[in-house]
Amino acid sequence: MAIEILSTGKYVPANRVTNDDLSKTMDTNDEWIRSHTGIGARHLANDEEATSDLAYKAAMDAIERFAPGKAAQTIQTIDLVVVGTSSPDYYGFPSVACIVQDKLGLTQAGAFDVVAACSGFVYALDAAGGMLTGNRKRALVIGADVLSRITDWTDRSTCVLFGDGAGAVLLERTDAPASGEGKRGIISSILGSQGSGAQELICLRGGTRHPFKAGETIDKPIHLYMNGRAVYTFAVKAFTDTIEALLEKEGLTLDQVKKIIPHQANMRIIQAAAKRLSIPEDKFFMNIEEYANTSNATIPLALDDYNRTGELKRGDVIMTVGFGGGLTFAGNLIVW
Repeated sequence: MAIEILSTGKYVPANRVTNDDLSKTMDTNDEWIRSHTGIGARHLANDEEATSDLAYKAAMDAIERFAPGKAAQTIQTIDLVVVGTSSPDYYGFPSVACIVQDKLGLTQAGAFDVVAACSGFVYALDAAGGMLTGNRKRALVIGADVLSRITDWTDRSTCVLFGDGAGAVLLERTDAPASGEGKRGIISSILGSQGSGAQELICLRGGTRHPFKAGETIDKPIHLYMNGRAVYTFAVKAFTDTIEALLEKEGLTLDQVKKIIPHQANMRIIQAAAKRLSIPEDKFFMNIEEYANTSNATIPLALDDYNRTGELKRGDVIMTVGFGGGLTFAGNLIVW
């Protein structure tokens, strides 16, 4: 049995904010942001949009692309909804997945969120695939974030990095082989963590470690903090180690991988990893210039954009690689 991706979808908010737009409200400019990150713009959710709204729209896009004109019937075949997110609608519960499940009108599907920061979509793919057993055949896997709500917009070193968006895939357990000749679908995954680096990328307030206290005055609302240098060092190593481990695990060479779909955190991380592994940069599919870092959404957004190019063909081997807060890292090898 194979776990195959049937379709991809995405949603990004209409509000597009360029580097030049940011330069009007803070001390930065397009040249600096592009040269340091590769980012040219980002899309920001409006005041009425929460993460579940973006996730639902990406899910519907994937469903409608799989079965044009038959979305309602297709929705009722979904047995599981899994959402990777770092910015849920509500603290703790309900999950974004449950809200999406309700928006879709599903009544029997299981639903839960995965919290693994920017590796979350890769984790979610592996988790959903492993749960497609017995009567469960089809899953909706979504990566979605509204990072603009937890970004410190007075910190120009971090706020220029992030954007909002969602990407989704429809997974199915099929009769195709998962190994050997003609194997298809998600053929291998690697999941890892380095909790000793938890403080390097963190939302300090709002949880049980630093809860709200009545009468307390705080200078800033809940927002993420990042030690850029530490995260960069971790990311480059995690990125290269994951690529090498996936190839070794399956006995493949880089020449056999058509494209690597990486977490779109910073162009410099990709360039450093490419140099370390002697990989040409065009082996990576990048769309960070348009969307910036959308955390859990970067990989499914990029996968959908790549799928829409028409270059992705049945039988192609592709790789996803993610890394993020936790600290976490993960990757999938997929035969399309």
